[in-house]
Amino acid sequence: MDGRPIAHVATEGGVSRQTLSKWVHRFLLAGEGGLEDMSSKPDHSPNRIPPEVEEAILGIRRDKKWGAQRIAAWLRDEMGGEYAVSHSTVHRVLEAHGISKVREMDRPTGESKRDPNRYEYPHPGDMVHVDIKKVGVIPTGGGWRVHGRDSEAGRQSRSVAARGGKKRLGYAYLHNAVDDHSRLAYTEVHYDEKAQTCADFWLRAVKFFQAHGIMHIERCLTDNGSPYRSRIWAAALATTNTRHKRTRPHTPRTNGKVERYNQIMMSEWLYARPYDSEAARTEYLADFLNYYNYERKHSACGYRPPASRVPLATFRMQPQAEWLEQVDVKEFELQPPLFDDESDL
Repeated sequence: MDGRPIAHVATEGGVSRQTLSKWVHRFLLAGEGGLEDMSSKPDHSPNRIPPEVEEAILGIRRDKKWGAQRIAAWLRDEMGGEYAVSHSTVHRVLEAHGISKVREMDRPTGESKRDPNRYEYPHPGDMVHVDIKKVGVIPTGGGWRVHGRDSEAGRQSRSVAARGGKKRLGYAYLHNAVDDHSRLAYTEVHYDEKAQTCADFWLRAVKFFQAHGIMHIERCLTDNGSPYRSRIWAAALATTNTRHKRTRPHTPRTNGKVERYNQIMMSEWLYARPYDSEAARTEYLADFLNYYNYERKHSACGYRPPASRVPLATFRMQPQAEWLEQVDVKEFELQPPLFDDESDL
């Protein structure tokens, strides 16, 4: 404090005189602690409903899925007394807990889908999340993103001539594996999601993680799709001595790390620019993976790239070959790594 007028200092700092005066008075009353952000919640709320009434409202909502008016009527008729609250009060309670709308609730449990249940295993390889992202195939010459949505070329690109008729171009299936602790990711492009394709992808993904010093994967988390319920998939996991864990049915947020990775892929690779063919988009996948794993700052990693959390960080992806090398399940441990540790950085 050098005695300068508050108005002069406020002008130099680009804030109003009233704002600076407020902070000066806080500093004079409480020192540096008074400059910390404070909650706007009042110290005393005499009109707030009792905690037991709030718990009753939430319990009925989660169990019965009733609306605010029906909950208020039931509490008034069955409980009476302090449980008699207005339906607007019931709605405020439900809104505060993120379950005022049915679409915001998990149907089986009644829990709010807005409330994050965050978890992270302590070491790389403790768990790997696996999922498949289905996307449309890009026709040769580019689709509507290249030619325009309403252009004739854009409309024609949505189908191809075949035996005198027309058929859809089909879909590409992105098989993804994301390490729970480091967020290190591996992706392959295939044109089916059969059990054998998934099993082969898993073995190559394990080799990819081994190239980064993750020598054993303890758990693999997938959804309940048919490829992941097959004997072929079970045999592939048995080969790598990995336990299989499944998400709760119709609850993709359980596998949230790979779901978030899917969103990043969409915005930073799949639809980041127009491609004139499916091969061009697939070729750019390696650049995206190298950027994601080694350069992109991830908030869950303390705004550092995923490779900062793995033992080895020297490998770089090359564009996916047309024919991927097959991994023999019976001789998996005897085969050399699929990747060259001395690849150019």
